[in-house]
Amino acid sequence: MSFKPTEYNIVSVATGTRRSDDGGWTLGFADEAPSLIRAEYAEKQLTVRDDIGGLYRFADWLPIRRILEGSAAPVTYKSKGLAEALGLENLWITFNGWWPEKGAAMKTATFKECEAYSVCARMDDDFDKILVVASAGNTARAFAQVCSDNKIPLLLFVPRDNLNALVFGSPIEPCVKLVCTESGGDYFDAIRMSNIAVAGSDLFIAEGGAKNIARRDGMATTVLSAVTEIGRIPDAYFQAVGSGTGAIAAWEAAMRFEADGRYGKNSMRLMVSQNEPFTPMLDSLAADSRDFIIVDDDSARSQVTEVNAKVLTNRRPPWGVPGGLYDALKASGGAVLTATNNEAVIAGERFEQLEGIDISDAAGVAVASLFKAVENGAVAKDETIMLNITGGGMERFRKEHDMYTLEPTVILPVDASDEEIVKASTALF
Repeated sequence: MSFKPTEYNIVSVATGTRRSDDGGWTLGFADEAPSLIRAEYAEKQLTVRDDIGGLYRFADWLPIRRILEGSAAPVTYKSKGLAEALGLENLWITFNGWWPEKGAAMKTATFKECEAYSVCARMDDDFDKILVVASAGNTARAFAQVCSDNKIPLLLFVPRDNLNALVFGSPIEPCVKLVCTESGGDYFDAIRMSNIAVAGSDLFIAEGGAKNIARRDGMATTVLSAVTEIGRIPDAYFQAVGSGTGAIAAWEAAMRFEADGRYGKNSMRLMVSQNEPFTPMLDSLAADSRDFIIVDDDSARSQVTEVNAKVLTNRRPPWGVPGGLYDALKASGGAVLTATNNEAVIAGERFEQLEGIDISDAAGVAVASLFKAVENGAVAKDETIMLNITGGGMERFRKEHDMYTLEPTVILPVDASDEEIVKASTALF
């Protein structure tokens, strides 16, 4: 369909420097100190574009140049079963996944589709680089699906131990290539290899992670869905986090809605959660440390093996960078909560019983943290609460579809040399 690219500028959080995004893929200002950049949209008030549909109904606040096929938007509804069990008057659930009766149609059953459809739509039709993405699993699944459906070349780096996340309802096209770190490697090892591949060949361009405004603003559509459905900015926002990029995006969306002027003041507390025993965000916030506290990489890798929700185990999140998660938590008066594997499993089972759909391990962590927050009085019973279910309906999707796996083309040792990584990556294209 014919689409006029969204008008926006990019702004440094640290300095306020404002520039155009002429190259279309700016991830930061090289001539300034490290900082996240934000999109500043020409449209200050959001108009929901039902004429476009899918994720792109929020095109006014997405830094996009085209419309891709197959997108779905988050769905927000007022909870009955879970709200009653918790004694909450205004619990709103934003569901990302597969739940046709609710209008939720994300084929990968994760909100990472939101970022994939936004990032890939930031590219022009004649974009001539191969996109490189590192992932603990869900992001890889989303980008693989979106790029396969739209014939966009993609190079993925994923830990071999996380391959169970790479299952799909249709075969993945050969434009998508997968490189795995050997068993024992984790998300940070995948990130390191992806960075080496990008630095070593002009074929590739980094997706950029939290630095990519399209990734954050794609994830922010969860809050766009919630606020336009509720009619106001929530008092508290619950989400389980790995990198924390989705929580940063939520805070940025709340600021845009405050500037919009129709949805109240921005008092939305970020209530983010991690899966015990991997809780470096809790430790870092408790120490009020802008430096991210990891005792040592070996201990962190060991903790990663103990958690069910491995997508929540980023050892190098955008924590202390200006505009990062530390700033978002401090500005919002937020908190880091935790849940054990067992607490998350029980919470996930309770959610399915009360709301009627299965949810991911990570979403179970978020639900468990909400139970704890209600119990300890961190939220009031009459507050407007948004619960971001970042993934759900996968078990139902599996039952309703034939499933296909994406197998790695190359498996590399964790200590592979730069030359080995670059050579293996370029040979795939």
